[in-house]
Amino acid sequence: MANQIEVKDLLDAGVHFGHLTRRWNPNMAPYVYMERNGIHIINLYKTVAKMEEAGTALAKIAASGRKILFVATKKQAKEIVAQESERAQMPYITERWPGGMLTNFVTIRKSVKKMAAVDRMKKDGTFNSLSKKERLQVDRMRAKLEKNLGSISDMSRLPAAIFVVDTLREHIAVKEAQKLNIPVFAMVDTNSNPRDVDYAIPSNDDASKSIHKIMSYMADSILEGLNDRKEGKDNTEAKPAKAKKEKATEEATPAKAETKAPVVEEVPTDKAEPKKPAGEENKASE
Repeated sequence: MANQIEVKDLLDAGVHFGHLTRRWNPNMAPYVYMERNGIHIINLYKTVAKMEEAGTALAKIAASGRKILFVATKKQAKEIVAQESERAQMPYITERWPGGMLTNFVTIRKSVKKMAAVDRMKKDGTFNSLSKKERLQVDRMRAKLEKNLGSISDMSRLPAAIFVVDTLREHIAVKEAQKLNIPVFAMVDTNSNPRDVDYAIPSNDDASKSIHKIMSYMADSILEGLNDRKEGKDNTEAKPAKAKKEKATEEATPAKAETKAPVVEEVPTDKAEPKKPAGEENKASE
Protein backbone atom coordinates (compact mmCIF):
# COMPACT_ATOMS: atom_id res chain seq x y z
CA MET A 1 0.00 0.00 0.00
CA ALA A 2 0.90 3.66 0.04
CA ASN A 3 3.07 5.19 2.75
CA GLN A 4 2.23 4.20 6.31
CA ILE A 5 -0.13 6.65 8.02
CA GLU A 6 1.09 8.11 11.29
CA VAL A 7 -1.45 9.38 13.81
CA LYS A 8 1.00 12.12 14.80
CA ASP A 9 1.05 13.46 11.24
CA LEU A 10 -2.74 13.60 11.17
CA LEU A 11 -2.69 15.35 14.53
CA ASP A 12 -0.24 17.97 13.24
CA ALA A 13 -2.46 18.55 10.19
CA GLY A 14 -5.51 19.18 12.38
CA VAL A 15 -7.47 16.25 10.98
CA HIS A 16 -8.94 15.60 14.44
CA PHE A 17 -10.83 18.90 14.76
CA GLY A 18 -14.58 18.53 14.23
CA HIS A 19 -17.40 21.07 14.28
CA LEU A 20 -19.19 22.65 17.22
CA THR A 21 -21.06 20.13 19.34
CA ARG A 22 -24.39 21.82 18.63
CA ARG A 23 -23.89 21.27 14.87
CA TRP A 24 -22.97 17.60 15.02
CA ASN A 25 -24.73 14.71 13.31
CA PRO A 26 -25.57 11.88 15.77
CA ASN A 27 -24.57 9.29 13.17
CA MET A 28 -20.96 10.44 13.65
CA ALA A 29 -20.99 9.32 17.30
CA PRO A 30 -18.86 6.17 16.66
CA TYR A 31 -16.06 8.36 15.26
CA VAL A 32 -16.07 11.03 17.99
CA TYR A 33 -13.36 10.61 20.62
CA MET A 34 -14.30 13.40 23.04
CA GLU A 35 -15.57 16.94 23.41
CA ARG A 36 -13.27 19.86 24.18
CA ASN A 37 -14.22 23.53 24.47
CA GLY A 38 -17.51 22.90 22.70
CA ILE A 39 -15.83 21.15 19.75
CA HIS A 40 -15.94 17.46 18.93
CA ILE A 41 -12.58 15.68 18.59
CA ILE A 42 -12.41 12.91 15.98
CA ASN A 43 -10.85 9.55 16.87
CA LEU A 44 -7.79 9.48 14.62
CA TYR A 45 -7.22 5.75 15.04
CA LYS A 46 -10.54 5.16 13.30
CA THR A 47 -9.55 7.76 10.70
CA VAL A 48 -6.38 5.78 9.93
CA ALA A 49 -8.36 2.55 9.56
CA LYS A 50 -10.85 4.20 7.21
CA MET A 51 -8.07 5.83 5.16
CA GLU A 52 -6.38 2.47 4.64
CA GLU A 53 -9.68 0.84 3.66
CA ALA A 54 -10.49 3.61 1.18
CA GLY A 55 -6.94 3.65 -0.21
CA THR A 56 -7.03 -0.10 -0.88
CA ALA A 57 -10.37 0.18 -2.68
CA LEU A 58 -9.20 3.12 -4.81
CA ALA A 59 -6.01 1.27 -5.75
CA LYS A 60 -8.07 -1.70 -6.98
CA ILE A 61 -10.29 0.57 -9.08
CA ALA A 62 -7.23 2.29 -10.59
CA ALA A 63 -5.60 -1.08 -11.30
CA SER A 64 -8.71 -2.12 -13.24
CA GLY A 65 -8.21 0.85 -15.59
CA ARG A 66 -11.33 2.78 -14.57
CA LYS A 67 -11.59 6.45 -13.58
CA ILE A 68 -12.26 8.06 -10.19
CA LEU A 69 -13.88 11.50 -10.24
CA PHE A 70 -12.78 13.94 -7.52
CA VAL A 71 -15.27 16.63 -6.45
CA ALA A 72 -14.48 19.67 -4.30
CA THR A 73 -15.91 23.12 -4.98
CA LYS A 74 -15.11 24.80 -1.65
CA LYS A 75 -12.44 27.48 -1.82
CA GLN A 76 -9.84 25.91 0.48
CA ALA A 77 -10.01 22.55 -1.32
CA LYS A 78 -10.05 23.57 -5.00
CA GLU A 79 -6.35 23.94 -5.66
CA ILE A 80 -5.33 20.96 -3.52
CA VAL A 81 -7.81 18.60 -5.19
CA ALA A 82 -6.84 19.83 -8.66
CA GLN A 83 -3.12 19.23 -8.02
CA GLU A 84 -3.51 15.80 -6.45
CA SER A 85 -6.03 14.66 -9.08
CA GLU A 86 -3.68 15.67 -11.89
CA ARG A 87 -0.85 13.85 -10.14
CA ALA A 88 -3.02 10.74 -9.90
CA GLN A 89 -4.10 11.20 -13.58
CA MET A 90 -7.79 11.35 -12.63
CA PRO A 91 -10.63 13.76 -13.62
CA TYR A 92 -11.92 16.34 -11.15
CA ILE A 93 -14.58 19.02 -10.66
CA THR A 94 -13.50 22.10 -8.69
CA GLU A 95 -15.93 24.66 -10.10
CA ARG A 96 -19.71 24.56 -9.93
CA TRP A 97 -21.10 21.01 -10.11
CA PRO A 98 -22.94 20.80 -13.46
CA GLY A 99 -26.42 19.40 -12.81
CA GLY A 100 -26.82 15.97 -14.40
CA MET A 101 -23.08 15.45 -14.58
CA LEU A 102 -23.63 11.75 -13.86
CA THR A 103 -27.33 11.15 -14.48
CA ASN A 104 -27.27 13.02 -17.81
CA PHE A 105 -23.73 12.21 -18.85
CA VAL A 106 -24.55 12.06 -22.57
CA THR A 107 -25.42 15.77 -22.61
CA ILE A 108 -22.26 16.63 -20.68
CA ARG A 109 -20.21 14.74 -23.26
CA LYS A 110 -21.81 16.82 -26.01
CA SER A 111 -20.62 19.98 -24.27
CA VAL A 112 -17.11 18.53 -24.05
CA LYS A 113 -17.21 17.73 -27.77
CA LYS A 114 -18.03 21.38 -28.46
CA MET A 115 -14.62 22.31 -27.09
CA ALA A 116 -12.97 19.81 -29.41
CA ALA A 117 -14.97 21.21 -32.35
CA VAL A 118 -13.75 24.76 -31.60
CA ASP A 119 -10.17 23.50 -31.41
CA ARG A 120 -10.54 21.84 -34.81
CA MET A 121 -11.94 25.08 -36.25
CA LYS A 122 -8.85 26.94 -35.09
CA LYS A 123 -6.55 24.35 -36.62
CA ASP A 124 -8.16 24.11 -40.06
CA GLY A 125 -8.65 27.88 -40.38
CA THR A 126 -12.47 27.87 -40.24
CA PHE A 127 -12.35 30.01 -37.10
CA ASN A 128 -10.65 32.86 -38.95
CA SER A 129 -13.43 32.98 -41.54
CA LEU A 130 -15.95 33.96 -38.85
CA SER A 131 -16.80 37.56 -38.11
CA LYS A 132 -15.18 39.32 -35.18
CA LYS A 133 -18.37 39.10 -33.10
CA GLU A 134 -18.78 35.38 -33.81
CA ARG A 135 -15.15 34.69 -32.91
CA LEU A 136 -15.64 36.52 -29.62
CA GLN A 137 -18.76 34.50 -28.82
CA VAL A 138 -17.05 31.21 -29.64
CA ASP A 139 -14.04 32.12 -27.50
CA ARG A 140 -16.26 32.97 -24.56
CA MET A 141 -18.16 29.70 -24.92
CA ARG A 142 -14.89 27.76 -25.15
CA ALA A 143 -13.48 29.48 -22.05
CA LYS A 144 -16.64 28.78 -20.03
CA LEU A 145 -16.67 25.11 -21.02
CA GLU A 146 -12.97 24.81 -20.28
CA LYS A 147 -13.47 26.26 -16.81
CA ASN A 148 -16.33 23.94 -15.89
CA LEU A 149 -15.59 20.79 -17.88
CA GLY A 150 -12.00 21.02 -19.04
CA SER A 151 -10.77 18.67 -16.32
CA ILE A 152 -13.12 15.88 -17.47
CA SER A 153 -12.41 16.14 -21.20
CA ASP A 154 -10.67 12.73 -21.14
CA MET A 155 -13.49 11.01 -19.26
CA SER A 156 -15.34 9.17 -22.04
CA ARG A 157 -17.64 7.18 -19.74
CA LEU A 158 -19.10 7.31 -16.25
CA PRO A 159 -16.53 7.07 -13.44
CA ALA A 160 -16.22 3.89 -11.41
CA ALA A 161 -16.27 5.95 -8.17
CA ILE A 162 -16.30 9.53 -6.93
CA PHE A 163 -14.32 11.11 -4.09
CA VAL A 164 -16.02 14.04 -2.36
CA VAL A 165 -14.70 16.67 0.03
CA ASP A 166 -17.61 17.84 2.24
CA THR A 167 -20.71 15.77 1.51
CA LEU A 168 -23.04 18.56 2.66
CA ARG A 169 -21.73 21.00 0.07
CA GLU A 170 -21.58 18.36 -2.68
CA HIS A 171 -24.89 16.71 -1.82
CA ILE A 172 -26.09 16.83 -5.45
CA ALA A 173 -23.04 14.85 -6.61
CA VAL A 174 -23.61 12.31 -3.83
CA LYS A 175 -27.29 11.92 -4.76
CA GLU A 176 -26.50 11.41 -8.45
CA ALA A 177 -23.87 8.78 -7.61
CA GLN A 178 -26.29 6.98 -5.31
CA LYS A 179 -28.92 6.91 -8.04
CA LEU A 180 -26.47 5.22 -10.42
CA ASN A 181 -25.00 2.91 -7.74
CA ILE A 182 -21.57 4.52 -8.09
CA PRO A 183 -19.43 4.04 -4.93
CA VAL A 184 -18.85 7.28 -3.01
CA PHE A 185 -15.64 8.00 -1.07
CA ALA A 186 -15.74 11.09 1.10
CA MET A 187 -14.11 13.15 3.83
CA VAL A 188 -16.86 13.31 6.45
CA ASP A 189 -16.82 15.89 9.24
CA THR A 190 -18.82 15.69 12.47
CA ASN A 191 -21.70 17.69 10.95
CA SER A 192 -22.21 15.19 8.07
CA ASN A 193 -23.92 11.83 7.79
CA PRO A 194 -21.45 8.98 7.15
CA ARG A 195 -24.31 6.70 6.07
CA ASP A 196 -24.74 8.67 2.86
CA VAL A 197 -21.45 7.37 1.47
CA ASP A 198 -19.85 3.96 0.96
CA TYR A 199 -16.39 4.84 2.29
CA ALA A 200 -16.51 7.54 4.96
CA ILE A 201 -13.22 9.01 6.20
CA PRO A 202 -13.91 10.88 9.48
CA SER A 203 -11.79 14.02 9.21
CA ASN A 204 -11.73 17.80 9.23
CA ASP A 205 -12.96 18.85 5.77
CA ASP A 206 -12.41 22.60 6.29
CA ALA A 207 -8.68 22.95 7.03
CA SER A 208 -6.44 22.97 3.95
CA LYS A 209 -3.72 20.97 5.75
CA SER A 210 -6.19 18.26 6.63
CA ILE A 211 -7.53 18.10 3.08
CA HIS A 212 -4.02 17.94 1.65
CA LYS A 213 -3.05 15.11 4.01
CA ILE A 214 -6.01 12.94 3.05
CA MET A 215 -5.84 13.78 -0.66
CA SER A 216 -2.11 13.07 -0.97
CA TYR A 217 -2.59 9.64 0.58
CA MET A 218 -5.44 8.84 -1.81
CA ALA A 219 -3.40 10.01 -4.81
CA ASP A 220 -0.49 7.80 -3.71
CA SER A 221 -2.84 4.81 -3.43
CA ILE A 222 -4.21 5.43 -6.93
CA LEU A 223 -0.71 5.76 -8.39
CA GLU A 224 0.23 2.47 -6.78
CA GLY A 225 -2.79 0.85 -8.42
CA LEU A 226 -1.81 2.33 -11.80
CA ASN A 227 1.74 1.00 -11.40
CA ASP A 228 0.41 -2.48 -10.61
CA ARG A 229 -1.71 -2.31 -13.75
CA LYS A 230 1.27 -1.26 -15.85
CA GLU A 231 3.47 -4.04 -14.47
CA GLY A 232 0.75 -6.62 -15.04
CA LYS A 233 0.27 -5.40 -18.60
CA ASP A 234 4.02 -5.58 -19.30
CA ASN A 235 4.18 -9.13 -17.96
CA THR A 236 1.19 -10.17 -20.05
CA GLU A 237 2.79 -8.77 -23.21
CA ALA A 238 6.14 -10.33 -22.38
CA LYS A 239 4.77 -13.89 -22.10
CA PRO A 240 3.38 -14.15 -25.69
CA ALA A 241 6.58 -12.61 -27.04
CA LYS A 242 8.68 -15.17 -25.19
CA ALA A 243 6.48 -18.04 -26.37
CA LYS A 244 6.66 -16.75 -29.96
CA LYS A 245 10.45 -16.55 -29.76
CA GLU A 246 10.74 -20.10 -28.43
CA LYS A 247 8.44 -21.37 -31.18
CA ALA A 248 10.52 -19.64 -33.86
CA THR A 249 13.68 -21.19 -32.40
CA GLU A 250 12.13 -24.64 -32.51
CA GLU A 251 11.07 -24.18 -36.15
CA ALA A 252 14.52 -22.92 -37.16
CA THR A 253 16.26 -25.93 -35.60
CA PRO A 254 16.01 -29.00 -37.96
CA ALA A 255 14.60 -32.05 -36.30
CA LYS A 256 17.15 -34.82 -35.91
CA ALA A 257 16.31 -37.99 -37.79
CA GLU A 258 15.83 -40.94 -35.54
CA THR A 259 18.53 -43.55 -36.26
CA LYS A 260 17.65 -47.08 -35.43
CA ALA A 261 20.37 -49.54 -34.63
CA PRO A 262 20.61 -52.30 -37.26
CA VAL A 263 19.19 -55.62 -36.19
CA VAL A 264 21.98 -58.20 -36.29
CA GLU A 265 20.96 -61.81 -36.29
CA GLU A 266 23.03 -63.98 -34.05
CA VAL A 267 24.89 -66.66 -35.99
CA PRO A 268 25.86 -69.71 -33.91
CA THR A 269 29.60 -70.34 -34.03
CA ASP A 270 29.47 -74.07 -33.31
CA LYS A 271 26.98 -76.18 -35.17
CA ALA A 272 25.64 -79.14 -33.33
CA GLU A 273 26.59 -82.43 -35.04
CA PRO A 274 23.69 -84.67 -36.05
CA LYS A 275 23.28 -87.70 -33.86
CA LYS A 276 24.20 -91.07 -35.41
CA PRO A 277 21.92 -94.07 -35.15
CA ALA A 278 22.63 -96.45 -32.29
CA GLY A 279 23.73 -99.28 -34.64
CA GLU A 280 26.38 -97.20 -36.38
CA GLU A 281 27.92 -96.16 -33.05
CA ASN A 282 28.30 -99.86 -32.11
CA LYS A 283 29.96 -100.68 -35.46
CA ALA A 284 32.41 -97.95 -35.08
CA SER A 285 33.40 -99.18 -31.68
CA GLU A 286 34.06 -102.69 -33.02
